[in-house]
Amino acid sequence: MNEQQDGAMTLYEAIGGAATVRKLVEAFYPKVQVDPDIGPLFPEDITPVKEKQYLFLTQFFGGPPLYSEQYGHPMMRARHLPFPITTERADAWLRCMKRALVEIGLSDELQAIVLERLKGPAYHFVNS
Repeated sequence: MNEQQDGAMTLYEAIGGAATVRKLVEAFYPKVQVDPDIGPLFPEDITPVKEKQYLFLTQFFGGPPLYSEQYGHPMMRARHLPFPITTERADAWLRCMKRALVEIGLSDELQAIVLERLKGPAYHFVNS
């Protein structure tokens, strides 16, 4: 079990582990693809992006370090630099995530925790 050092449950465990992260990613990307603000930033074949997001979110929420094992340190800001990311696009990304969290039926409390956790990176990637 992936408990934090203080014995508390990780966010990964609290939301339901691998199955929930997979459902979240699958619910999220169709919303991204049709979003006028961020859809054009993504490739037509979204499959590799979805897989990387699954690996990253698993690790980010306290699960196994799948992303690092496959790709090394995430360095997400650097990986996003080639794309013009504005505050409006960060907002759009978070809106899509919120809609996906609602769709998969995560409790309101866990939705709020997940979104709060994702706000930091979303706005950290702003580069335009």
